[in-house]
Amino acid sequence: MKTAVLFIVFNRPDTTRLVFAAIRAARPPRLYVVADGPRGSHDDDASRCEEARKEATGVDWQCEVKTLFRDKNLGCKRSVSEGIGWFFQQEAEGIVIEDDVLPQPTFFPYCEELLERYRDDPRVLMIGGCNLVTGRLQMQESYFFSKYANIWGWASWRRAWRHYDSDIKEWPCWRDAGGLRRLSQGDRPFEAHWRRVFDTVCLGQIDTWDYQWLFACWRTSGCAVLPAVNLTKNIGFRADATHTNSHEPDYLRTALPSEMGFPLVHPLSVMPVQSIDSLIGKVVYGISRRSYLVSRIRRLPLIGVIAERVAKTLKAATR
Repeated sequence: MKTAVLFIVFNRPDTTRLVFAAIRAARPPRLYVVADGPRGSHDDDASRCEEARKEATGVDWQCEVKTLFRDKNLGCKRSVSEGIGWFFQQEAEGIVIEDDVLPQPTFFPYCEELLERYRDDPRVLMIGGCNLVTGRLQMQESYFFSKYANIWGWASWRRAWRHYDSDIKEWPCWRDAGGLRRLSQGDRPFEAHWRRVFDTVCLGQIDTWDYQWLFACWRTSGCAVLPAVNLTKNIGFRADATHTNSHEPDYLRTALPSEMGFPLVHPLSVMPVQSIDSLIGKVVYGISRRSYLVSRIRRLPLIGVIAERVAKTLKAATR
């Protein structure tokens, strides 16, 4: 292996240990480790963070290790985005893995080959290792192009990351100029869903970094490579997670990880597959005409008035 790896960890030494074992098996020549600082409101954070850092840097092969360890907690948005920026300041390209994303062995050569193949293609902004609808696909090619930037194990280039802005300051202007409408190609449910998401992110109401990366890809008319098979598994769906603290979603049960076959079979053109993107939107993000209509009905003033009257009637009847 020739490519550098960025490993992002926090306070979960058990998942860090599992993911590091996969990195160790790949033996990258350079390993960058980013770790956010402990939270003052959690008594056991300091010890758990320290243990996770030891797990993430236990290199026993010939490898240059660089670390960015925070003393104080910056939160997911700042810690991860600044860590990725630090990585791409020093590397022209590389692989990014978080402490709850367990990669299959072929994830690494798959990323390496496609990083080289699309290195100078401005249309391609990232190589994703995650396919959350793989159980619903049948295709001859090894991968496809998508407008969705799945980040459960991915790779990219410095040239692509330079478009990233953690505050998505360009969102209101791009939105009002019809950017999302053009991207949706008339898909109103898609447009409504992502308008709500990016409005929330722009207002600083969610502590995350990944929606901003998706916006950077869309604003620059870029696309992502996604594999025909799922090359990673998210092992972080549990109570102590930052964002995946609910139960494992149903779609993961049909997106079981498997190995990539080589040599890779390349698509004939660099073009997002609309049918697969629509499937991803429906299965992963819950975007559908039905959900769109339901959300609009709930916002109608009359419905709100009726709901309030019904609630008052029921309350009076139970007295």
